[in-house]
Amino acid sequence: MSAKRKVEIFSAGCPACKDAVELVRRAACRSCEVTILDMNDPAIASRAKVLGVRSVPSLVVDGKLLSCCRTGGLTKGALREAGIGVPL
Repeated sequence: MSAKRKVEIFSAGCPACKDAVELVRRAACRSCEVTILDMNDPAIASRAKVLGVRSVPSLVVDGKLLSCCRTGGLTKGALREAGIGVPL
């Protein structure tokens, strides 16, 4: 069994979130296990708060909030820096 990079997208289902989901899906590779998490679910929102998520869409890779999600917006460059689309 091969290792997978755990990619979590915290989303509210808005157009910006949908764009982020598509960006991640296009960039992801076989080493990426992508999960979309609905911030309208109180349990998901609570976990997001613990991880430092303050806005949506936000991306957490292997348990760490991407720096771009703390300061601005999700970019393809930030995905590459996090290893999205790069085989393990």
